[in-house]
Amino acid sequence: MRAEMTRAGEVVLVAGGTGGLGKAVALAFLEAGARVAVTYRNPDEYAALEAAAGDAARGRLSGHAVDVTDESAVRRLVNELGRLDALVNCVGGFAGGTKLWETDAKTFDRMLDLNLRSGLVLCRAAVPAMLARGGGAIVNVASRAAVDHGAGLAAYAVSKAAAVALVDSLAADLAGTNVRANSVLPSIIDTEANRRAMPKADFSKWPKPEEIAGVILFLCGDDARLIRGAAIPV
Repeated sequence: MRAEMTRAGEVVLVAGGTGGLGKAVALAFLEAGARVAVTYRNPDEYAALEAAAGDAARGRLSGHAVDVTDESAVRRLVNELGRLDALVNCVGGFAGGTKLWETDAKTFDRMLDLNLRSGLVLCRAAVPAMLARGGGAIVNVASRAAVDHGAGLAAYAVSKAAAVALVDSLAADLAGTNVRANSVLPSIIDTEANRRAMPKADFSKWPKPEEIAGVILFLCGDDARLIRGAAIPV
């Protein structure tokens, strides 16, 4: 492994770290030597992550059943970690298939909670901790839909576009510090859930979770120290 890709001694929080992408991100940081804390909602998914981590890395992995839209709970978690070098937000949800005027308010609220409020709460807790220790990196996983606003995707696209704006503005707030924030904008990711949802699609054209995890690992490293406020398509 290249020296600049090692994360030995670092503490990384991967929110939604047991999902299709989050699991790959957590494993990538563990492989790089970091201590990784993940938030999760499904205990079975966390057990699967532990098994995938293996005996060698399991001691550097911790799981936290935390609702990342709950600000007080997230602040407690960040305080418990004691140190935070990187935050990766993989929390998100999808809703689509209905025209704007047919989409109910509950769907909009759910998309805003999962895709926007999660990042807001996590950043508000993480940034003070990073500033206090003199540096850190934040990567928020948005979506290509943030810039490509397709039909039937209003609630989803709005929430992802707002998430990108949030991180862009945060990066401007952090100018002159050693804390940086960026977004990645995946297209449809090759996960089991997406394959089940679109069984007739050409999976070979979808980016793999491990490939996106590599981009995120780079963005959290020293080689990406000049990249701030970017929204990178993957």
